[in-house]
Amino acid sequence: MAMKAAAPEPLAEARIEVYAPERSLLVAALLSMSGGFLDAFTWMSLGVFASSQTGNVVFIGVDALSGQWQRALHHLLPLAAFILGAVVAIRTRAALRCLVGEIVCLGAAMLLLHRVSDQITILVISFGVALQSASFRQVERWKYLSVTVTGNMLRAIDQFVAASDLDAARGTGTMLALCSMFLIGAALGGCFTRWLGPWSLALPIASSACVLWLCRRPGHPH
Repeated sequence: MAMKAAAPEPLAEARIEVYAPERSLLVAALLSMSGGFLDAFTWMSLGVFASSQTGNVVFIGVDALSGQWQRALHHLLPLAAFILGAVVAIRTRAALRCLVGEIVCLGAAMLLLHRVSDQITILVISFGVALQSASFRQVERWKYLSVTVTGNMLRAIDQFVAASDLDAARGTGTMLALCSMFLIGAALGGCFTRWLGPWSLALPIASSACVLWLCRRPGHPH
């Protein structure tokens, strides 16, 4: 009888994890849109990728092989800052504090861009993005990344092919929605960067602030 009474507890714990606000689809969508926006912004403004480090790794290899060490270093800086930010986020395990850290970093970058060395701005943005992306990596019961499309696309395909139940269909739709939000963010980033320059960073700052509010809002289901 004691064993039967204890059985529902894991289910309750699972429900708490699934409906935690930081794992909601809305939060993941906002962060994915911000990831796409920041990649477009940093590519157009600084010639690097702030969040999707695959592109930086490719350019490091191409530039190093052709002997263009300064250009290779230019792409190495955001990669190093991203790694450092991810280490800090994983060690602290304080998602909301890391999100505040990202907001501070983006605000500083908005004020510093082209007023100080671009290398400093690159480091600040990539460090801030890593704080956020390493802290928010689960949407409902699925793993995801807010800074890239490839991994989420593969997860969508895996859900679609591996099973045919409603849960798998929901997983597929969730991953595809996040890919779409990244695309929308990149498109917005390209447009707003042309129009507003550094001040366009106000959009991802507002997006992260909205996530912070959603995760701290009293009475939100946990």
